[in-house]
Amino acid sequence: MHDEFAADLRGLAARGRLRSLRARAGIDFTSNDYLGLAESDELRRAAADAVARGVPVGAGGSRLLRGNHPEHEALEAEAAAYFGAETALYFGGGYVANLAIFSTLPQRGDLVVHDELIHASVHEGMRRGRAECVAAAHNDADAFDGAVKRWRAAGGKGRPWLAVESLYSMDGDSPDLGALLAVADRHDAMMVIDEAHATGVLGPQGRGLAAAFEGRDNVVTLHTCGKALGTVGGFILAPRTIRDFLVNRARPFIFATAPSPLVAAITRAAIELSRTNPARRERLARLVQFAGGELRRRCGIAPSGSQILPVIIGADTAAVAVAASLQQRGFDVRAIRPPTVPEGTARLRIALTATIDEATIADLFAAIAEEMRKAA
Repeated sequence: MHDEFAADLRGLAARGRLRSLRARAGIDFTSNDYLGLAESDELRRAAADAVARGVPVGAGGSRLLRGNHPEHEALEAEAAAYFGAETALYFGGGYVANLAIFSTLPQRGDLVVHDELIHASVHEGMRRGRAECVAAAHNDADAFDGAVKRWRAAGGKGRPWLAVESLYSMDGDSPDLGALLAVADRHDAMMVIDEAHATGVLGPQGRGLAAAFEGRDNVVTLHTCGKALGTVGGFILAPRTIRDFLVNRARPFIFATAPSPLVAAITRAAIELSRTNPARRERLARLVQFAGGELRRRCGIAPSGSQILPVIIGADTAAVAVAASLQQRGFDVRAIRPPTVPEGTARLRIALTATIDEATIADLFAAIAEEMRKAA
């Protein structure tokens, strides 16, 4: 009964792509806990305080039934104010929030132009949606413009939707959001910006790279809570009509049990920390600058300029081998392989957090340089 599954797994193993779950071990250079909030005393205290005042762990149902808790509504109001949008809608995760956006908002006859490196959750939403979809070259505003023009020339009558990330999770680079918004304005298009890896880290008060554009009628943003904010969940920030449409039409919202009210309460504290306490963000920025210099000096690789530093190895098996050697040295570094990244670009994804120090970063890149020489 399971022969086909077993054969598929053997094929993945032969190509160096078999995945498995492993326990945490070594110094963290892999998580998205960029500010170190996930295990912080501040969020532990917020959790204890919420439990003490009776906030429940579970919601007990969907938001449209009995699952809508005052903590959800307070969190959404505070998130909208913090990020600068008219409204916020809280989901159990960023993946399901993207699924809701792209399976619900673009309509039949519309066009979604997405960056070729957009997250898998966006692809899943587009597959379940009704609009035509086309990829544009990575971080190329002219490619987005050209895709819309070709669609119009071929008779496209609906609304274009432009979908990008503000900071790409596997490359650590960013598009020119101003140029992309200019394309959206020229074509009366909606712009969807996934801020997952910028939230809490970049922009004024950690509000993300799209902070200057929040609140516009043609802008929808996604901010996740499970990365720099240290909890779990995701927000869609949008004009009120868009939010109301999602509440009424988005199946991933309507038919899902509401997120934990307790986690919502803790996330409120995380947002307040991000808003009022820049120390972690400033420390991370210093570490990013130092790590970029070490990567260039020791490995001859240009840094991304963000807390995500890719080290391209190439072959899947070589990337796995280098990562395994680093793990044996005590560094938790993982190999990222296709289909998560394009063919031939298997890599080490180095993620910096505010909890490490410069000496450890220097040791890591010295080890990477040595292991890459061995693998060459």
